[in-house]
Amino acid sequence: MVNNELTSQLNKLADQIAENGFAVIDDFLSNEEIDSILALQGFKNGLLQFKKAGIGKNQDKQINEAIRGDYIQWIDPNNAEPPLLTYLDRLKQVIAFVNQSLFLSLKDCEVHQTIYPIGSFYKRHLDQFKKDDHRKLSVICYLNKDWKEADGGQLRMFIGHESKDVLPLAGRLVCFRSDLLEHEVLPATRERLSLTGWLIDKIG
Repeated sequence: MVNNELTSQLNKLADQIAENGFAVIDDFLSNEEIDSILALQGFKNGLLQFKKAGIGKNQDKQINEAIRGDYIQWIDPNNAEPPLLTYLDRLKQVIAFVNQSLFLSLKDCEVHQTIYPIGSFYKRHLDQFKKDDHRKLSVICYLNKDWKEADGGQLRMFIGHESKDVLPLAGRLVCFRSDLLEHEVLPATRERLSLTGWLIDKIG
């Protein structure tokens, strides 16, 4: 990505978060970068290799398919393959930019690869844990080529008494306040893929 293009995207992201509490940035990853990630064995065999996602953290964690139905694989930055490192490096640029422009104190990110099987969903929730407030900004980058509105799978964000639906289009980045913005993932007629993570105020 050309630096000028990334700078423009980062300015837009910071402005939208400051104004609305969320931002939607298209083409955060290029088609070539998306293809490289989708070619990795993880997403090719995701439902065999990934783990069923749970609710809560540590000893409070539980599996509940009535609430969420996705499968995840955490990305270890020390062992990540180059296409994933490209994305993690870009998130580090996001962290540096929003720290400067929004006066945040973000220090790191935690990211997992995510697969929602056909028909699965995630009910309305907040991303910040009750006993752990280190998640400050949620970041989701979608990897779904040729996605249509009829395919479903929208991210629905609840803003005051209204809601906003965002289609999971390939290369689109959604970023929002983890502590304020409740959201849900609607069922889809296709498998739905993303890189889902959080910008945190501690070293992961």
